[in-house]
Amino acid sequence: MSEPRKPKLIVFDLDYTLWPFWIDTHITPPCHQKNGKIYDMRNQLVKPFPEVPEILSDLHKQGFELAIASRTSEIQGANQLVKLLNWDKYFKYKEIYPGCKVKHFSKFCEASGYKHEDMLFFDDEQRNIRDLSEKGVTCILVPGEGVTKKLLEKGLQKFSSKG
Repeated sequence: MSEPRKPKLIVFDLDYTLWPFWIDTHITPPCHQKNGKIYDMRNQLVKPFPEVPEILSDLHKQGFELAIASRTSEIQGANQLVKLLNWDKYFKYKEIYPGCKVKHFSKFCEASGYKHEDMLFFDDEQRNIRDLSEKGVTCILVPGEGVTKKLLEKGLQKFSSKG
């Protein structure tokens, strides 16, 4: 039996996908680390969704290329938090700025040489799912609990079956 078809690039939104807040409204950057934990400027604890660190680590170990596509206006805060979470090592591509996600994905295509059809995308916003599905990206709508191992598996299966 042949290997299941795998995405060449797995792309994640940030807000309500990898972490449970909007970085531009729910926390106050800059963030800082104290005793191994991350806090915002008001000393509010900042954490990703529970399964996300292990998911990113596992995908990286398996050799998947990963990317971030976020349309936040809090560019500096988002990049800083990705660094503080020690996630920079996982993401080959980052497009973090306001605007349509179609533009983010065009930049991924240019930088990687991959086609939209080679990508798997996780996002909590239906409009982004719709826009990118129309371009041929395999998209998974992320519910309120963020990206989970179960949801990742669903995404990989959906991608594989598009074959």
